[in-house]
Amino acid sequence: MLKKKLIAFGDSVMKGVYMEDVDREGKPHYVIAKNSFIDEFGRRLGCDVSNYGRFGSTVTAGQGVIDRHSKDVSNSNYVLLEYGGNDSDFDWESIAAAPGENHNPRTPMMLFAKAYRGIIDRIRDYGSNPIILSLPPLCSKRYFDHFTKNMDLQRKNNVLNWLGGSFETINSWHESYNLKLFELGFSLGIPVVDITSAFLACRDYSRYLCCDGIHPNEDGQRLIADTVCDYFCEHVGMFGLTTVS
Repeated sequence: MLKKKLIAFGDSVMKGVYMEDVDREGKPHYVIAKNSFIDEFGRRLGCDVSNYGRFGSTVTAGQGVIDRHSKDVSNSNYVLLEYGGNDSDFDWESIAAAPGENHNPRTPMMLFAKAYRGIIDRIRDYGSNPIILSLPPLCSKRYFDHFTKNMDLQRKNNVLNWLGGSFETINSWHESYNLKLFELGFSLGIPVVDITSAFLACRDYSRYLCCDGIHPNEDGQRLIADTVCDYFCEHVGMFGLTTVS
C-alpha cells in the first residue's frame, strides 16, 4: 500500500512566500501564504506533505538541505523540486555601480545544471522519485522597478543600459534557466510540471504576481496548486503510481 507522502524543496515560491505590502520606508513585507500551493496539493490529494522551501534558496544551497532531510526523502513517494529563480538573478547593485564590468548570475548556468543533476542523483540514491517544477514567468518592468527603487536615476540607467536597453532582457535570462529545467527533465527522464504555461495561458498573467514582479500572489498560488494537482491526477496518479523499487 502506498505511503502517499511527498516532500518539497525549493525557494520562496515553493515556500509560499508573497509580498503583502510595503512599510513606511518602502521596504517589502513578505509573508507566507496561509494556504500555499503545496498545502493545497496535500489537502486535495490526501497526501502527507513536508515543505522545506526556503526564501532566497539556490540549487547549490538546496543540496545541503536535501542531505539534512535524507530520511524524509527516503520515506517519500515523490520529491518536488523548484529552483532557478534565485539562481538566475544578479547582484543588481554591483551592476549599477560598475556596468562596464562582467557580472555573473548567482549560479552560472553550467554550475546550475551540474548542481541540479547532483540533487536528482541524491534523491534517486535515497530511494525516491524527483519531479521538477518549472518557473513562473516574471513581470520584467515590475521587477526592475522593485530592485531599483532605492537607486538614483544614474544607477537605474546603468542597469538598464547593461540590460541592453530593454526590461525584457531580465525575463529572457530567467527563461533560459527555465528551459534548462525542461532539458534536464528530458535528458534524465524526470517529469517536469509545466507551471510556466499555466501563467502564460492567462490573458494577463501579471495579475497573478505580486508588485515585486517575481512572487506569485495568493491567486498565483492557487493557479500553481491547480496545475500541480491536475498533473498528478493525470500523469502520476497518487493512488496508483509506481514508486522506485
